[in-house]
Amino acid sequence: MSTTDFARLLTRYLSQHLPAQRSLSSHTIESYRDTFKLLLRFGHEERGWEFEYITLSQIDRSCIEAFLDWLESSRHSGVATRNQRLAALRAFFRWVSYEAPESIEMTQRILGIPWKKTTQPIVTYLTPEAMKMLLAQPDRQTSRGHRDTTLLAPLYDTGARVQEIADVRVRDLRLSEPTVITLTGKGSKRRVVPLMTGTAILVSEYMVQYQLTRPQSQDHPLFFNRQHHPLSRWGITYILNKYVESARLLYPGGFPDTVSPHVMRHSKAMHLLQAGVNLIYIRDLLGHSDVTTTEIYARADAKMKREALEAATIPAMDISPMSWTEDSDLMGWLTQLGTRAL
Repeated sequence: MSTTDFARLLTRYLSQHLPAQRSLSSHTIESYRDTFKLLLRFGHEERGWEFEYITLSQIDRSCIEAFLDWLESSRHSGVATRNQRLAALRAFFRWVSYEAPESIEMTQRILGIPWKKTTQPIVTYLTPEAMKMLLAQPDRQTSRGHRDTTLLAPLYDTGARVQEIADVRVRDLRLSEPTVITLTGKGSKRRVVPLMTGTAILVSEYMVQYQLTRPQSQDHPLFFNRQHHPLSRWGITYILNKYVESARLLYPGGFPDTVSPHVMRHSKAMHLLQAGVNLIYIRDLLGHSDVTTTEIYARADAKMKREALEAATIPAMDISPMSWTEDSDLMGWLTQLGTRAL
């Protein structure tokens, strides 16, 4: 194999396979790219690699395992980040096993690298009372406050990811009955989500105020900055946190330490679940590809209910678990069983 096999394969993977065949978004491709940038940095700093001479054979299982250890020890990456980088590498080498079958033994060994176990993350969400308090914070009598209310309401109402809201264009809205918004999620998958009446009124008034109802505005971002560019994820997060801080003063203890746009998504899912909405409908609203992903909300809700019941229950008697070795009848039966077997 030539000395440029890795460079050729990686270039084809990032520039052709991911965008054209898998239709991944630019943000997802950037995440894959960043994994390989870190891998190359590791190779240069720890193994003296010269970038123009790297071969596929150098990146074997021991190299990948050392790279993952380096992420945790030198860059202080968490387990979730480590597993995310491993997922990107495994996807690449799975593709390589088809494109360069002569390397299949090496790629299979890499694909066998296990995930590192991590604790199940706690679903952080706001109570309905906290959400009402948050959405009431912007001053709707001002132009900026009206915009911010119109931004936060659909962010919660649709359960959208922050990038999905940032990417919404005017043409993605239908304000005639039934009012809906089309969101573009991971893998460029599009889904149609209903807008509740109050949110639809907010959006309609906002579009009139900012002159977005004209035919030439169809491709204009719904939420934009002073340069008329779409609000970034960071810009939306900044706006959200500004109102979280003011709501925190009015509702002490009602908000977690960190409230990100994804907490709004979690909150919508939990509120729907607690209202008795079927998990299948919640899955479709959130754009999950599998209902097992949506089940994290059911597990979190069950845990919360159990803890509330335990806290409110007065035990009738103190029943401590008895060791099975203290059950003389059971021990006798097992002894007789063993004797008969002999």
